[in-house]
Amino acid sequence: MTIPEDLLYTKDHEWIKLLADGSTALVGITDFAQHELGDIVFVELKSAGTVLRQHEVFGTVEAVKTVADLFAPVAGEILELNPSLDSAEVVNQDAYGEGWLIKLKVAGPSAIEGLLDAAAYRQLTGE
Repeated sequence: MTIPEDLLYTKDHEWIKLLADGSTALVGITDFAQHELGDIVFVELKSAGTVLRQHEVFGTVEAVKTVADLFAPVAGEILELNPSLDSAEVVNQDAYGEGWLIKLKVAGPSAIEGLLDAAAYRQLTGE
């Protein structure tokens, strides 16, 4: 399993990457999560403009055998949905790159406090 060092993680297996401006971020599901779910065939997300609280469900991923909720790693506003998700298998192929789910305007700099770094996420997953 791949666990990039430059991302932060949640116990619910989402990742977040702060962008250069420090106030927007990309959010996706981890490689671990997509392997556990199996082949993802459909992704349904709340629309751009939706304001989320931390841990609030912002969508679902449907795999061949199950459906799983997606939880916001931080509070913020959805700015953009990944247009590549018309083909959901992009999440299986590149969970940390082209398979990102939403671009989020982060509520504030303290929003990322309490997220897991790569070492803590590795310990959580036993990787």
